[in-house]
Amino acid sequence: MFKLIKQENNARRGEFTTPHGTIQTPAFMNVATCGAIKGAVSALDLKDIKCQVQLCNTYHLHLRPGDDKVRELGGLHRFTRWNGPILTDSGGFQVFSLAKLRNIKEEGVYFNSHIDGRKIFMGPEESMRIQSNLGSTIAMAFDECVENPSPLEYTKQSVQRTTRWLKRCVAEMDRLNKLEDTLNKEQMLFGINQGGTYKDLRIDHMKEIAGLDLDGYAIGGLAVGEPTEVMYEIIETVEPYAPKDKIRYLMGVGTPANILESVARGIDLFDCVMPSRNARHGQAFTWEGIRNLNNAKYELDDRPIDEGCQCPTCRNFSRAYVRHLLKSGEMLGMRLAVLHNLYFYNNLMEVIRNELDKGTFTQFYNSCVKTLATRI
Repeated sequence: MFKLIKQENNARRGEFTTPHGTIQTPAFMNVATCGAIKGAVSALDLKDIKCQVQLCNTYHLHLRPGDDKVRELGGLHRFTRWNGPILTDSGGFQVFSLAKLRNIKEEGVYFNSHIDGRKIFMGPEESMRIQSNLGSTIAMAFDECVENPSPLEYTKQSVQRTTRWLKRCVAEMDRLNKLEDTLNKEQMLFGINQGGTYKDLRIDHMKEIAGLDLDGYAIGGLAVGEPTEVMYEIIETVEPYAPKDKIRYLMGVGTPANILESVARGIDLFDCVMPSRNARHGQAFTWEGIRNLNNAKYELDDRPIDEGCQCPTCRNFSRAYVRHLLKSGEMLGMRLAVLHNLYFYNNLMEVIRNELDKGTFTQFYNSCVKTLATRI
């Protein structure tokens, strides 16, 4: 399913074949939390901005409209009108970040909905059944994401429980994929490496889950409070123990510079709400650095957000116009900014792939990693 085409130091160029199409890697997944990108962007728009994968949120879709209703409507592909690969997260991160009242047990997690407070239970089997109802291409195993830093003993117990939960996910997905009425009988499963910022726990956990021969492996529990350099250290620590012939996914990361640094350390797949969230507040990512469109200096600036950019926004509208829309509270302003940022991320990944194809990734990395992180 994952083909490693070539490698430059630790940076990898590959292809990941799924039931809903082949993903060229490294790749960025566009986050459609409730089935759409926040900022009035639909799946039809994603086709025009070089998107390869849509990511949807298990927890949110389970609460609203309900995974049973999505199943009745034909699954996420038919529901959202996206015909490419879709990854659904397990719901674990949202359970631990959004649910203020929760009780973690061996069987799973009891918590209160952040919407209306109703009591809900979610465990490995429930997460797999919800994701099967959604019919996604790739399902994520149910895990516990601890905050950084967390006490060593608790983190150790959490990792052990996450491993037990993963094995239950494997068994339940195997059962579900054999049922007559399952929407996607070829649904894939990714395991998640945990262990906080404890390198020995991270290594031991990756060694253990690598033996389960899953479809892919994610590194979770990073970018949740630890310094950026610590995140890079953990990636470097775990990478030698991740299966070479399986795709590697760094969850919830990050800025363009974070992505470039992580590709250099051997990561293939990324997701983050940052490009869309920041766009809605006027922050645009460009090849010159990070541009704040709210600044007064753009009030009469008739140039595109990023000169040379071929996104729908930059081909048609000026910095001054987008700034005006954002300042006026017009939804079009958010939409245009989000389209630009997502195009920038997807295009960045395409450029990275091209540089890896040419064997010039290291030169490219050295030339722009600092610029991408610069605030203009």
